[in-house]
Amino acid sequence: QVQLVESGGGLVQPGGSLRLSCAASGRVFSIAAMGWYRQAPGKQRELVASITSGGSTNYADSLKGRFTISRDNAKNTVFLQMNSLKPEDTAVYYCNAAIRFGIDVTNYWGQGTQVTVSS
Repeated sequence: QVQLVESGGGLVQPGGSLRLSCAASGRVFSIAAMGWYRQAPGKQRELVASITSGGSTNYADSLKGRFTISRDNAKNTVFLQMNSLKPEDTAVYYCNAAIRFGIDVTNYWGQGTQVTVSS
C-alpha cells in the first residue's frame, strides 16, 4: 500500500504564509503526479495545484501567483508554499498522489491537514 503523510497546516493571520509538505511511502514505484486539493465547509473538494514527475505544474486560476507547488522526487515529497493567505483559503488541504502500477494508475489521498486563516 501507499501512505501519504501531510504536515504544515495550522492557524495563520491574513497575509501570512504556510508551507505544506506531503511525503509518500510504501509501494511507491513510480509517481505520475502529486498535488493538493482543498475542501472548505459546505463546499466541494477542489484542485489547488498539481505537479507531474517531469515538473509540469497546474494551478487553480484563482490561486496563481500566491501558491507555489514543488516536489522532491528523490524523497517522494510534494510541497505547497502558500503566501498572502486570505480567510477564504481556510479549508482542509488534502495531498494526492497518482501512482503507476504497470499500465494502471491509482490515486491515493492523505488524511488532510487543516489550514485556518483568521485574525
